[in-house]
Order: sequence, then C-alpha cells, then structure tokens
Amino acid sequence: MTIRESLEQREKEYLSPFASLSMASKGRLTPEEECDIRPAFQRDRDKILHCKAFRRLKDKTQVFLSPEGDHYRTRLTHTLEVSQNARTIAKALKLNEDLVEAIALGHDLGHTPFGHAGERALNRICPLGFEHSCQSVRTVDRLERGGMGLNLTYEVRDGIRNHQTIGKPHTLEGKVVRLSDKISYIHHDMDDAVRAGILKESDVPKEIRDVIGCTPSERLDHFVHDIVTNSMGKNDICMSEPVETAMRNMRKFMFASVYENPVAKSEESKAEVLVETLYTHFMRNIDVLPEEFLNLIAEGEPREQVICDYIGAMTDRFAIATYEEIYIPKSWTL
Repeated sequence: MTIRESLEQREKEYLSPFASLSMASKGRLTPEEECDIRPAFQRDRDKILHCKAFRRLKDKTQVFLSPEGDHYRTRLTHTLEVSQNARTIAKALKLNEDLVEAIALGHDLGHTPFGHAGERALNRICPLGFEHSCQSVRTVDRLERGGMGLNLTYEVRDGIRNHQTIGKPHTLEGKVVRLSDKISYIHHDMDDAVRAGILKESDVPKEIRDVIGCTPSERLDHFVHDIVTNSMGKNDICMSEPVETAMRNMRKFMFASVYENPVAKSEESKAEVLVETLYTHFMRNIDVLPEEFLNLIAEGEPREQVICDYIGAMTDRFAIATYEEIYIPKSWTL
C-alpha cells in the first residue's frame, strides 16, 4: 500500500460521512497518473500554490486602491484568510481539509487588477462579459502552464466556480469556502476601513453588534462558532437564523459604508477607465499580445476573451506600467 492509499484509507475511517473523500473524486478533465504520496485534493492544493496566478495575487487590490500603509489586505492575504477560516470550520466538522484549502486558495485566481473595479470594467466593455469566478476556473483549466492548465479535480473546480453568493457548490467543502469568503471579507474589510479612517466601530448598527459582537475579531469568532454548531452532523453548511440575518445586514452596511463609499472608492473610476482603455488598445493592436495569448487566438479562442485573459491576469502595478508605456510620453515620467 502506498502512502497515498494509506492516507485515503485514513480519510475514509476518520472523516464525516458527509465529507468528500479523495478516493471518490469524480476525476480530472484529463486522466493522469496518481501521486504515490499525495491524495488528489492535496495535489490540487499544491498545484495552485505553485502556479503563477497565485503569486500575482500579492499585487492585486482587495478593497482599497494603493493605500498608504503596509497592513491593508491584498487579494493574496484575503485568500489566505479565507483558507484559514475554511480549514478551521472543516477540521471541526471532520470535512476534507485538503479540498477546502485547494478551493480557497484557487477561488480568486481569476480576479482582475484593481479589485471589483477592474471586473466591472471588463464586464462592461467585453461583449462576452466577465465574471471573476468563471475566470478563476478558466485560469486553472486553460491559462496556466502555457495554455495546458492545472488539470484539477472536478470538486476543486466546482468549489472555485461556485464560491460567490449566488453559487451552489456540490460539496460541503465548497459550501464551507463560500461562507468563509463572506465572513472573511466582512472581517478584514471592516478592519481595513477602520484603519483607513472610513469607519469607526461605533458606526456598526447596534442591532448587528448585539448579535455578532463589537469588533472584527469578535464577529469572526462568532461566525465560525455559529457555522460549526449549526452544521454539526448535518449534510449541509448553515448558520442560525439570527446570525445569518446579522451577517446579511452587516454586508448591507459594508456596501453602503465602504464598498460604495465615494471616499473609499474615489480612485476606482480612474482604474475602470484605465482597464477599458487597455482593452480598446489591444482590440486594435492584437498582434502586440504576448505569444502565449496569440497562441490561444490561433487555436480558435475569441480575441475578446483572450484580451480579457491578458488584462485580467495583470497585477495593479503591471496594468499601470502597461498603460504608461502605451500612452504616457517617456519624458513626462522623468
């Protein structure tokens, strides 16, 4: 028996009857030889951790564009916080931690530069539309490894595709990540908003604070405990009605106070114009795209999609540098 097989057997003996077992995976898009050490979902976790798209997350905006300070979240730190929260919940419920971690680490790989501002811009200007959850799946299926993709399992790809509010993951592990994404950004975006002087803790409505706590750490702890308590022994991942209502109200409060706040979002219109300008430029000058993207077009991919692939993969810094190279005279930048 290989190490992988012994680990798979341990999963079968220890995990909840509702957990996803590595040995029962629906498989990959292209069959490949099993690793003798790592079960399938652990292998997927490693594939994601070592891919280029994951490394680029460190220079992509979470909420605040180019904040003054070293402690604001980026898309990478958001991803790591989602992963940690999801693993805590999965461990308590005896679900598959490797699957949860793989989904969490991969859920935002397709996010644009400049956060949701970049996503809105591409969705508006591209006739095919753009949604970061679908782009995350496209990143792991098609764009990584020079167009070969990472060849992940069905369960990881399903969790990545369905991590947004409207998503319906087919595994409990995917449902854990979907909820962890929400509670993570409620936690850290509030923390960053206080740090930026956009909000004070006392601004959170009293009816919300009375249910889930008065600080980001209290709320995060309350969310995690509530999910574990209410999901234990069930073939579902759920929250109590009062806490779920408080979470929805907290999200509404954050949208009104932070995500749509003109002070917090004062630079986003500039970012959207930059992204749309780059898209228009590459549509007119398709031949300047890097070779790996031109190869996608040669293989029959729509140029609109490939341009979204290229721009969507950019970090904030690279998008700005590309714009400056195209449109700003070099003498102006001296």
